[in-house]
Amino acid sequence: MDRIDLFRTFARVVECASFTRAADTLGLPRSSVSAAIHDLELRVGARLLHRTTRKVAPTQDGAAFYERCLQLVADVEEAENLFRQQATGPAGKLRIDVPGRIGRLIIAPVLPEFLALYPEIDIDFGLTDRMVNLVEDSVDCVLRVGPLSDSGLIARSIGELQLINVASPHYLERHGVPQTPADLGAHLAVNYASPSSGRVEDWEWMENGALRSLPMRGRVTVNNAESYIACCLAGLGLIQIPAYDVKSDLAAGELVEVLPDHRATPMPMTLLYPHRQHLSRRLQVFADWLEALLRRELLT
Repeated sequence: MDRIDLFRTFARVVECASFTRAADTLGLPRSSVSAAIHDLELRVGARLLHRTTRKVAPTQDGAAFYERCLQLVADVEEAENLFRQQATGPAGKLRIDVPGRIGRLIIAPVLPEFLALYPEIDIDFGLTDRMVNLVEDSVDCVLRVGPLSDSGLIARSIGELQLINVASPHYLERHGVPQTPADLGAHLAVNYASPSSGRVEDWEWMENGALRSLPMRGRVTVNNAESYIACCLAGLGLIQIPAYDVKSDLAAGELVEVLPDHRATPMPMTLLYPHRQHLSRRLQVFADWLEALLRRELLT
C-alpha cells in the first residue's frame, strides 16, 4: 500500500473498532489490513492501536494520529479530484439510508431529477426504519427522524416534523371520539415498538407547556411505519404520526385527526455524516438537493 492507503486503512480500523469489519468495508483480506497497520506503526515509530480479543481502540498517540489522517486523506482526495470535478462535475457512488416512508413517498419519485443533474453520480438507496451504523455499514449519510443518540457524527439539521393524532372513521364510530387526554383511558392505540430497541412508545402530548405521556392499551404492536398506518386504517386504534405520512388518507376521509390541541412535540429531522473531512463533492451536492426537497415537501 502507498502511504495514503495506509492512512485510509488505519482510519477505517479506528472507526470500525475491528480489523475484520474494517477489512469487510474496504474489500480487503483481514491479513492485509493487519499488515498495513503493522507497517504504519513501524513508519511512525509509535503504537497506534490497543488490540484485545473483543475490540480495537486507538492509543493516545493513535487518537491524535487519527485526526491528522482524516485531514490528510481529505486533502489528497480533494487535490486528486480538483480538475476532474471542474471538467465533469461530481462523480462516484453514494450510499444513503432514509426512513422507508420518506424514501418511498418523497425522495424516490423525484430521484430521477437529481440523477439527470449529476449523470456521473450513482446511488445505493437504502430504506429502513432501523438505525444504521454509518461506519460499519459503509453508508455516506443517513436521514434520521427523532432525537439523536450518535456520537462522533456530523449533524445537519433539516427542521421538525409535525406529529398529529389520527384514527379511522370506523374506529371512531365504535369507540367514540376522544375530546381530551383524559378520554384516552377508554381507547385503544396501535402500539409502535422501536425497530432498534424494541421499546414500545408511550402516547405523548403537550399540556400547559409540559410534555405528558401515557402507556396506551392496544391489541396490536408494530415496528415499522407502513404497518402502523395500515393497522390504523383497519380500525385497530389511534396512532401518532407525522402529518405528511397520512396527508392523502386525511384528504380521502380514510383517517380523521383527533385531539388537535394535544399533539406530541415535533420530531427533529437530521442528516448525519461520519466526518466533515469525508464530505466529498458528490455528497455535498446530494445533501443540498435533499435538504431543499425535504424542506419544500415536508416543512411547508
